[in-house]
Amino acid sequence: MKKFLLLMLLSFSIAATYAAGDGTWTGYISDSHCGAKGNNDAHADCAKKCVKEGYAPVFVVGDKVYTINDPKKVSKFIGDKVTITGTINGDAIAIDKISK
Repeated sequence: MKKFLLLMLLSFSIAATYAAGDGTWTGYISDSHCGAKGNNDAHADCAKKCVKEGYAPVFVVGDKVYTINDPKKVSKFIGDKVTITGTINGDAIAIDKISK
């Protein structure tokens, strides 16, 4: 019974960690066409071109790609490595603060 309760507690804590979270992350503002391929400085010109062509800006941390709830907040940072403070809920991020 103790093992079952411990397993349940562990499962809930893992689920809570991935369900939503406030924090600060560093990554790149890429585009939805290239996604995780935009996780480097060399991709800046391509990201700007793709966003200009209509692809949505995204936030890339490692191999993980997050949609941005308010794309206007990142318009000055397309292709840049940035630090974002905000809330991640599933695969989307709500930005409170962004800086280079």
